[in-house]
Amino acid sequence: MTRTIALPARFFTLLVAAAVRLPAAAAQPPSLLGMNLDKSGSSIGVPMQIVILMTLLTLLPAMIMSITPFLRIAIVLHFLRQALGTQTTPSNQVLVGIALFLTILVISPVAADMYHQGWEPMQNNQLSADQAFDAGTKPLKAFLIRFAREKDVKLFVEISHAPQPRSAEDLDLKILIPAYILSELKAGFQIGAVLFLPFLIIDLVVASVTLSIGMVQLPPVMISAPFKILLFVLADGWNLVIGSLMKGFYA
Repeated sequence: MTRTIALPARFFTLLVAAAVRLPAAAAQPPSLLGMNLDKSGSSIGVPMQIVILMTLLTLLPAMIMSITPFLRIAIVLHFLRQALGTQTTPSNQVLVGIALFLTILVISPVAADMYHQGWEPMQNNQLSADQAFDAGTKPLKAFLIRFAREKDVKLFVEISHAPQPRSAEDLDLKILIPAYILSELKAGFQIGAVLFLPFLIIDLVVASVTLSIGMVQLPPVMISAPFKILLFVLADGWNLVIGSLMKGFYA
């Protein structure tokens, strides 16, 4: 598990280094991150590697939440909690924990491919940083392309005034990432709307019954909440929701 979690973190360090195009320093002491930039063996100095690592730590949460399945999973789980009407149960920490570990399960093969195609050859001085960046981002691009809608991709191509790509592989990450985020937001809201429907019907039935018998002072939500929880438990709701979410990423 430690190696699986470390793979995306180590490669995101490579992304930062390639993005800023740091010049290779002369012979340095053993590197902190093992980041050799060219075949001559030159590496980034340890102080600069610390700066890159600290920058990475500030960017990593946004990357995890934006360009992984975490976005859709977290949205659906929060919609589910609102539909059940349980307010703070499960808590935010529990929902984030579930979303995080499900995300690791889905994204670990992609992170492993990025590591083996980009980071390892660079560590072995087989590729420069730019070449490792291009090779290592191919699995990420393939993942984003699977879930980014063509309409959203077209929108950001027009906004950025980028030339029309000949194929999906020619798309840049600056276009794919926001297109993926919009697509996942729509998918999450669609699933959330579907989750709301059966519980909304229960709320309507309970509200009509309570009003018909004159129970005006008693909020219908207090009566419908146990029925909604009971329905969810009897239908094995957690298994259905999580199973459907995960199958959507593996389809």
